[in-house]
Amino acid sequence: MCFCFTGIFAAGYDFNKLSSLAKLRYGDEAHLNILELQQLISQLKTVPEVEKLKKINDFFNQKINYAEDIDLWSQSDYWATPLEAIGREAGDCEDYSIAKYVFLKTLNVPNDKLRLTYVRAEINFDGIRTVRAHMVLSYYPSPQSEPMVLDSLVPEILPASSRKDLTPIFSFNDKGLWIGSSSKPKADAGTHLSKWRDVLTRMQADGIE
Repeated sequence: MCFCFTGIFAAGYDFNKLSSLAKLRYGDEAHLNILELQQLISQLKTVPEVEKLKKINDFFNQKINYAEDIDLWSQSDYWATPLEAIGREAGDCEDYSIAKYVFLKTLNVPNDKLRLTYVRAEINFDGIRTVRAHMVLSYYPSPQSEPMVLDSLVPEILPASSRKDLTPIFSFNDKGLWIGSSSKPKADAGTHLSKWRDVLTRMQADGIE
């Protein structure tokens, strides 16, 4: 289950450190994936935001295979750094969303356009409908506009109104926390959750600051 309460303030990165750690911890395949990401970031620096969204969304959806935390990390709820997710080539909903958020920020997509969004998702498994906690990344073209949803369940980036399977609970970035679909932040999001502070610290150690 995915619970997140605060946002990332990091936008810098050290790809030399990331690639070295990827090879040391996870081997050649992870090293090549980081180099591929580095090349992609370089190519996307001057393109329109809509293309940045698509390419980053596609990259992480393709590189990370869905896995439950208990199977991957032997913990019921573990928030992986992008390096860990790429290294294992696996993760769950918050891992996709965190990685997309981090690297869209490195591409200078403004923070006020991005929110990590906790939702209730209706998912069909072999014809059986279930409702699960889920995390997506939301992109707001303008402050009052309908968000676009970057998701690991559906590869296409769609407006929120087209995702009837998702019910927003709250969203956040490093400037605040929003409840439901409210346009005004409810509270400061920076001090709510130790797991988020922990993953920020581990990302900084990996070379993302």
